[in-house]
Amino acid sequence: METSEEPGRREQNRLRTHNALVAAANRLFQEQGYEATTVRDIATAAGVGERTFFRYFPSKENLVLQQVRDLIPLLAAEIRRRPTAEPPLVALREALLALAARQDTSPAVLLAGPRPFTPEPISRGDRFLLFDLEETVAAAFLERAGITEPGLREELRAATLSRAGVGALRTVRLAHARLSDAERAEADPSEMVRIAFAALGA
Repeated sequence: METSEEPGRREQNRLRTHNALVAAANRLFQEQGYEATTVRDIATAAGVGERTFFRYFPSKENLVLQQVRDLIPLLAAEIRRRPTAEPPLVALREALLALAARQDTSPAVLLAGPRPFTPEPISRGDRFLLFDLEETVAAAFLERAGITEPGLREELRAATLSRAGVGALRTVRLAHARLSDAERAEADPSEMVRIAFAALGA
């Protein structure tokens, strides 16, 4: 007979397996690159079989997309916590690096995947992932500035800065993807982010 504790244990086991798959994928993506990493590699590194992987994620790309979706609200919260004296793009840069350090992943998940935030759509929601990121960051900029009823000027400024910052992240992703395996092993993604944001004056 099933006890009331068993569903809770099953959920804990599912969460452990999910987290193990994500951690294994992050490590392998950074060590050998996204394209060279197979689902079998990820499953083996997580200590499970391929069939188990597919019970959690439809594909390797879906795993990355899910991570980005999960990180968007966390990034927005991190932006809102930044000192109000920081310019918006500095706040975005530092929020991203702080979140990456806390999550123990590269400043992106944003650096994994075949293309920056533009994978073949798995669902309607995925097609708007980039848009959702830009809109969420813009809203965080406004909230951080204490603007609750923005006018056209404030909305345009926040949206422009958000799209510029996300564009810098996409540029880092493209540059990172073009590195050879040896160059990627030596590259510091956090420093690449800083260089890209410096080009925007942040």
